[in-house]
Amino acid sequence: MRLLLVKTSSLGDVIHNLPVVSDIRRALPQAEIDWVVEESFAEIPRLHPAVSGVIPVAVRRWRKAPFAAQSWREFMAYRRAVCRPGSTEFAAYDGVVDTQGLVKSALLTALARGKKYGFASPREAVAALAYDVAVEVPRDLHAVTRNRLLAAGALGYRLDDLPLDYGIAAPSLKAAWLPRGDYAVLLTATSRADKEWPEDDWRALGSALIATGLRCVLPGGSDAERARAGRLAQQLGRAIAAPAMNLTELAGLLAGAKLVVGVDTGLVHLAAALGRPTLAIYCASDPRLTGVLGTAPHRNLGGPKQAPTSAEVVHAALELLG
Repeated sequence: MRLLLVKTSSLGDVIHNLPVVSDIRRALPQAEIDWVVEESFAEIPRLHPAVSGVIPVAVRRWRKAPFAAQSWREFMAYRRAVCRPGSTEFAAYDGVVDTQGLVKSALLTALARGKKYGFASPREAVAALAYDVAVEVPRDLHAVTRNRLLAAGALGYRLDDLPLDYGIAAPSLKAAWLPRGDYAVLLTATSRADKEWPEDDWRALGSALIATGLRCVLPGGSDAERARAGRLAQQLGRAIAAPAMNLTELAGLLAGAKLVVGVDTGLVHLAAALGRPTLAIYCASDPRLTGVLGTAPHRNLGGPKQAPTSAEVVHAALELLG
């Protein structure tokens, strides 16, 4: 049996789809699983040993240059990949499961050969036109649970005896700049300004963690994010602003952390998926349906226009440290 999962972005959504792979591996152990994912997040499915093939797409780049020769070459390469899986030219997938539920994912799903499954009530209603079978899944469940129920309903197995398992692991990062001993990772960067937590609060949290004997590591993606991490690290003292890293390196950094604290960003979900004690801070979005969910100790604090105080975050962080 060959299966294709379509979940392209964003980082948190891709991580939320990892338990689907673990479920399929347990329920259908002979299945070969391919995954369509945005190129910038392709490292995440590759962390799961049950993913046979990762098919990267570049929808974000294609939209910016829809008539460019490179866009068409990459698009046609995608079409060939999903129309002819394996060595047989006209072979089809036994199932194509779109757990994204957007027009872009539905179009990618429609191009694949095989029976197509998706949500009966997808996030963008027109996406349902691409599916041969629409699976009813309640909308008031956590995104991880919705993904798992969709795949189970599509492929004919039950979740009753299947534990939550992201199925990934990453060796601890070995880098000359990384401090020796136990450390906490502070994820201060996020995609929108209204999701950010004040620097004064980060300093209060960092000071409290340093007082327990931990060092603090502050990653950042953009120049502005690394500049903020550098300011905070300098003010805290026993802290390091990490250099630029790819997703695999970030996974290794998170895997070795004693604690991870972050704002609403995909990396906090990656920390939870890696089984690290994780604390997520929400300042502008609601964590009820997309908050951190894992098997290790974890907490979600805050909500829309309800940013938690530094005292609340410090208290929760110290609890997670035990």
